[in-house]
Amino acid sequence: MNDAMPSTEGAEHGHEAEQTSLARWILLLAWLSVGLGLGLGAWISFRQARPVSGLVSLLPASAGGALGVLAILAGARKLRRNLLLMLRGKETGWQKVLSGLQVQCAESRRAEELLQQARAEADERAGKADDLNAKLRTELDQLKQAQKAFWQRRQELESSKTVLELHVQERTGELHKLQSRYELILNSAGEGICGLDLDGKATFVNPAVSKITGWSISELIGKTEEEIFGKNGTSAGEASKNRTSGERIFHRKDGTCLPVEYEKTSIHENGRELGAVLVFKDIAERKRVEEAITQKAAELERSNSELEQFAFVASHDLQEPLRKIQAFGDRLKTKIKGEIAAEALDYLERMQSAAARMRTLINDLLTFSRVIRKPEGFVPVELAAVTRGVLGDLEMRIEKSGAQLEVGDLPVVEADPVQMHQLLLNLLGNALKFQAPGAKPVVKIRSRAFSSLSGEQLCELSVEDNGIGFEEKYLEKIFTVFQRLHGRNEYEGTGVGLAVCRRITDRHHGTITARSQLGQGATFLVTLPLRQPKESLSV
Repeated sequence: MNDAMPSTEGAEHGHEAEQTSLARWILLLAWLSVGLGLGLGAWISFRQARPVSGLVSLLPASAGGALGVLAILAGARKLRRNLLLMLRGKETGWQKVLSGLQVQCAESRRAEELLQQARAEADERAGKADDLNAKLRTELDQLKQAQKAFWQRRQELESSKTVLELHVQERTGELHKLQSRYELILNSAGEGICGLDLDGKATFVNPAVSKITGWSISELIGKTEEEIFGKNGTSAGEASKNRTSGERIFHRKDGTCLPVEYEKTSIHENGRELGAVLVFKDIAERKRVEEAITQKAAELERSNSELEQFAFVASHDLQEPLRKIQAFGDRLKTKIKGEIAAEALDYLERMQSAAARMRTLINDLLTFSRVIRKPEGFVPVELAAVTRGVLGDLEMRIEKSGAQLEVGDLPVVEADPVQMHQLLLNLLGNALKFQAPGAKPVVKIRSRAFSSLSGEQLCELSVEDNGIGFEEKYLEKIFTVFQRLHGRNEYEGTGVGLAVCRRITDRHHGTITARSQLGQGATFLVTLPLRQPKESLSV
């Protein structure tokens, strides 16, 4: 379409140019005819020199001029019409040209947009190509480095191949030595070791087996377990045969029997069972020792029972003569009051004091024996209620000393209520007793719950005082029966109370200890389980 439009416009322009040229020739001829007519009329008038005739003669010239003017007007009109047609044609042509140029501009813009889009795509592809090229170069470098490392590694492997072969040879020699050493160890072991195949036949035995059973090694190889350890080749019993560990009676070649402890373990390789190994040892001597220990334990238990009964009976029987000594001493003192010398009266009072101490000692010993001899069962015990009962028992001593007691929250534990009462009574009694002269006791009773490493729930009961305290190097001594850190003239007591406390905590699967400094009071710490083990609940 763009090619046809310029050719059409050229034809129209040529036609318009041709018409314009024709109009110009007509005007030129009209002007020439007018000029010729005027010239011819003037010449005729001058030749004849007659006005009328001149006028007549001017008529053709005038007519010619008029014709020329008419021709000029006609030509001018024709020229004007041709010019208008030409201008209209040119306007139509220029409009067509303008439309074509607009179409060409639109197509040019479209082509420019497509070119820019293609250029952007080309730039993007070029960027991707550059990235891919860089990645390929990096991979190529890595490949070259890997290839270089591979060749270096290969050279290293080839260079170490000889060394590895030498190591393998050396290792093989060491394995042979180790195997020989293991065989020597197995042969030197005191336990009998038998290697059995899948059929239960012996493939290996050490000298201990031969020594224990009486069979030679050559006779043992190929025999089954029942043939070796059964009685004269008979089976040792299906129950013993099917067990893999424990104690069992084996029989020797001569028919005698011996107790053994054995372990039978299957041998597997790559998930496939190859046989078993039987390890056993003679425990006849151990059995004799165990029987002797059992007999001694029974004798010791019987002796302890007799001693406990003796202590209990003695504690009761010894109190009767003591009561008589004190009673007759009081009567004698009343009867001869003022009739004997002061020295004799002093002897009598010392005798009475010794009898009272003896009675207190017997009572403490009786209390200690009760902890061991006849314990009660474990039940839930409210330590707060037990503490209130103990404070009631010590009410007179508390009022006399002006003591101040602080009791915190106390838990419920599974325990013997009587022994819990005795435990707190002894601890609080000591806290009130071991005070400096004239001091007012301050006693604090606290508790806290915690868990042991095994997850057992425990409680710690603390009894803290502001008394005289003690040096911690005597910590174990104060929990021993009849051990005292102070003389009888300073503080009363027999040295049994804290020993009773330790026996009570031991029986309750707990502990007791203390922290103290001389002159700065003491804190006794009792740790008890909140729940007793099941096997001890019925004790």
